[in-house]
Amino acid sequence: MIVMDSKAQLTVDIIAKVVEGRITIANAAKLLSKSRRTIERYVKRYQQVGIQFAVHGNSGKSPPNKTPASIKKTVLALIKGKYFDLNLLHLAEQLEVNEHIVVKRETLRGWAHSIHHVKRAKRRRGKARKRRERMEAPGLMMQMDGSPHRWFGDKKHCLIAMIDDATSEVHAEFFPSETTVGCLKVMRDCIETKGLFKTLYVDRADIFGGPKRCNFSQMQRACEELGIEIIFANSPQGKGRIERAFDTFQDRLVPELRLNNIKDMASANAYLKHVFIPQFWQLKIQVNTKHTQSELTPLSPHVNLDDICVIKDHRKIRNDHTFSYGNKFYLIDSPLKHSIANQKIEIRNTSKKGFTAHFAGRQLKVSEVTEPSKLATEDLAIQKKLEVLALVEKLGNVSEASRLSGVSRDTIYRHLKLVKQGGAEALKRQETPNLRHKNCVDKVIEDAVVQFSVEHPHLGQQKVALKLTIALGVDISPNGVRGIWLRQNMNTTALRVEKAQARQKSV
Repeated sequence: MIVMDSKAQLTVDIIAKVVEGRITIANAAKLLSKSRRTIERYVKRYQQVGIQFAVHGNSGKSPPNKTPASIKKTVLALIKGKYFDLNLLHLAEQLEVNEHIVVKRETLRGWAHSIHHVKRAKRRRGKARKRRERMEAPGLMMQMDGSPHRWFGDKKHCLIAMIDDATSEVHAEFFPSETTVGCLKVMRDCIETKGLFKTLYVDRADIFGGPKRCNFSQMQRACEELGIEIIFANSPQGKGRIERAFDTFQDRLVPELRLNNIKDMASANAYLKHVFIPQFWQLKIQVNTKHTQSELTPLSPHVNLDDICVIKDHRKIRNDHTFSYGNKFYLIDSPLKHSIANQKIEIRNTSKKGFTAHFAGRQLKVSEVTEPSKLATEDLAIQKKLEVLALVEKLGNVSEASRLSGVSRDTIYRHLKLVKQGGAEALKRQETPNLRHKNCVDKVIEDAVVQFSVEHPHLGQQKVALKLTIALGVDISPNGVRGIWLRQNMNTTALRVEKAQARQKSV
């Protein structure tokens, strides 16, 4: 059985008439919009195989380059279960590297669209801006910023990165948050690896010396000591190189960290520095510059980054050559020819080694001043009691000692009895868990007030006292109700409602 469409049927009818001599080859060529040579070929095939000449030879056959259905099924299962957060290009790469499956990008796009699993790029309606050309040589400008994101695990971490505006060479590291210490560490790694650069392009954050911290920014101070000029961007688009780099990191690095089951910061930094940047960023993102000559200058041997890329504070020296830092007092032990009282010393704080004190470029030896500790509250109370008893022994009269010290005679007699039985240690206050004060209301009354207040949380203390007196015959004043509420932490309507709900849940 041969199935033909309307076009094939018309071709068969015309060729049949040509064979019968009813239409010339020239007219058949005009009717079918074919060349004379094609019509002659059609006639020859018609005479050999009949109307089957109009059917293409590949009709009903699968293309030789068609991807097997089993591979398609496998890829769709991998997209749904394992590679659900990868874009198409990244997906094709991971399938080839990890699964050894090679699929063309457009074929993969069709498969992904069929199950509605396509990671689309962010599209925002933005203001049209003029393109700024890259710097001509590496080292002329570095852009720096931090990106808080859930890179791995359930908590947010910050990726602090620097990128060369000319080549897109990147230096990055993960930190718990965007801090001055992290920015200094990334900048130091960049300088130690490549050398000193000319300018640093950043936003107006306080870390880099924005409007609020323009006079005491550690990053700004470190850049001034290294001879690096800081340029502030007026908008995120101004430093678009680093912003687009973070888009790429979030698009590619997050799925790769998940696929490699990386959930801690140390492993993430190792993967970032030894796998992601060398194997992907340097090969596919990094570009060549117009000028091969670099503007990066090697670090001078006289410059010590340990003295620059640290947190620096200043403290004023007291007349006794001591200073305070971190809620502690320190004494200068270094031998000094002249007094440096009222002078300022430099404190260099390193998280690993603590801090060091410097004056006029010289490191000072310091030691912590240990002050005598004050007596504890309980020890102070015992000492006061012993002083009263000593006064009794001196005067030989309990009444006179009571008048002078302001302590009652009953209390003095009780303390004398305790000292006679167990010494000074017996004067310590003995806390009995279930012992109630003699002026405290009965436990039964207190339980009744608590129960009634929980059942009627919106009534005030006067209404509660009145209702209990009339209904249950409980003799209690409004102030007594108030005292019970304070002890039970239910002195507001909200607290009483919360306690009532908690009791209902427990039941």
